[in-house]
Amino acid sequence: MPPTLASLVQHSALKLTVRAGADRLDTPVRWAHASELADPVPYMDGGELLLVTATNLDAENAESMRRYVRRLAGAGVAGVGFAVGVNYEGIPAALLDAAEEAGLPLLEVPRRTPFLAISKAVSAAIAADQYRAVTAGFEAQRELTKAALAGDGPADLLARLAAHIDGWAALYDTSGAVLAAAPDWAARRAARLTPDVERLRDRPAPASVVVGDSEDRVELQSLGTGRRVRGALAVGTGAALGTAERYAVHSAVALLTLTTARSRSLQGAEQRLGAAVLRMLLAGQPDHARAVAGDLYGGLLDAPFRLLIAEAAAPAGFDLLTETMEAAAARSGEALLMVPEGERAVVLAADGGTAVAACASYAEAQDDRAPREGGAEDSDVVVGLSAPCGPIAVSAAYKQAEQALSVARRRGRALVEHEELAAGSVLPLLADDAVRAFADGMLRALYEHDAKGRGDLVASLRAWLSRHGQWDAAAADLGVHRHTLRYRMRRVEEILGRSLDDPDVRMELWLALKATEAAAPTEN
Repeated sequence: MPPTLASLVQHSALKLTVRAGADRLDTPVRWAHASELADPVPYMDGGELLLVTATNLDAENAESMRRYVRRLAGAGVAGVGFAVGVNYEGIPAALLDAAEEAGLPLLEVPRRTPFLAISKAVSAAIAADQYRAVTAGFEAQRELTKAALAGDGPADLLARLAAHIDGWAALYDTSGAVLAAAPDWAARRAARLTPDVERLRDRPAPASVVVGDSEDRVELQSLGTGRRVRGALAVGTGAALGTAERYAVHSAVALLTLTTARSRSLQGAEQRLGAAVLRMLLAGQPDHARAVAGDLYGGLLDAPFRLLIAEAAAPAGFDLLTETMEAAAARSGEALLMVPEGERAVVLAADGGTAVAACASYAEAQDDRAPREGGAEDSDVVVGLSAPCGPIAVSAAYKQAEQALSVARRRGRALVEHEELAAGSVLPLLADDAVRAFADGMLRALYEHDAKGRGDLVASLRAWLSRHGQWDAAAADLGVHRHTLRYRMRRVEEILGRSLDDPDVRMELWLALKATEAAAPTEN
């Protein structure tokens, strides 16, 4: 559960006293924020515990306090914490009366309790609640994945899902008939929702709708991808789904979409599971991907692997390449994750394994067999191969393979590895007197500014450009607040008389920085 005013009052270290709104202490607290503004509402999102000392408030004026409290209550502020012994020895009667009138909780904060302690307590409680939810969600995902991969049908998966959401779950086919339900008593309840499932079936997947009556709240989720609905999942609970429950339902939807697909072969099912794993890897969710991969692809993710993108100009050649790689992997017992994407495929294969070697041999034979004018566009298959990577770097590997694929097309080759592209560098081209003179002229004013001890503009500019203008990431690299970095970048624009919104300016500044680094003497 998220922190509430009641949990903060019960926090023994804070020593808070309820002075108004005792009947509303179950209000959730989204954050604790200190502000001495006479009107802090424009800077509030709602749900905050506002901490004040009344430095800028006319706290003894009844009408002023009435307007102040009404504004806070209207903005959804959870409550007010008033520090006594700072500007006032006690809470002014005008503020106390206004809080009572508006029904806004008012907490007395003793002088020995710093506002920072309250903020830390709220932050810790929020973090703990989020951690519990995410941990429970991933545990549910692991259990549901195990149930799905066990191959015993959907009954076990539904039973585990119902336990995790503290409710019931049911699976429907495309006609709206109930295929399975858990617990057993839920089958009759689920059957009454067939008309709602039929209406959901007519909407493109994925789709969802919330229905229900006085008994419970029911959420229907379609199963399938694109416009083809494979069935539906119903989950019934006594209240809206929380974070952990939502994780479990989303995982169940993904798994049931895979297990209920009417594929013509086991290979098709494996490809869909591989696609889910690949999407999670590309989304930066390696732990979730490992859980879903299970025994089928788990071994592949435990060692360095390569990502390759194969693009076909001729379907026959494309099929031959994939069959060659699959046969090589099967002979050596390697896992091979292959996801078709229209006229091309994305493949994860073990680094140094037989599948990658088979792909390279196939490409080499193709280049030797058909070196035609027009290059790779006339070839059967074009392949881009990433550098070795692990689960955490799949997104970068995908970009590497895309770049290698593009180069393979231009060079008329069947396969290009990313290492070939990474071997060269533009930096040697910057070791030129004219380039260095350009760099010195462009950056001189910034270096002179920094030399006078008025800031680190050059280092800040380098960090900001290296992070592609991402304020939080660049500020973290520098160890400063993002507002400090924004101020420094404005100073750079003022000193140079150039706008950093101009991509040409950013490019010139980056090259100037690189030229300066290339010219700097190396340390022995």
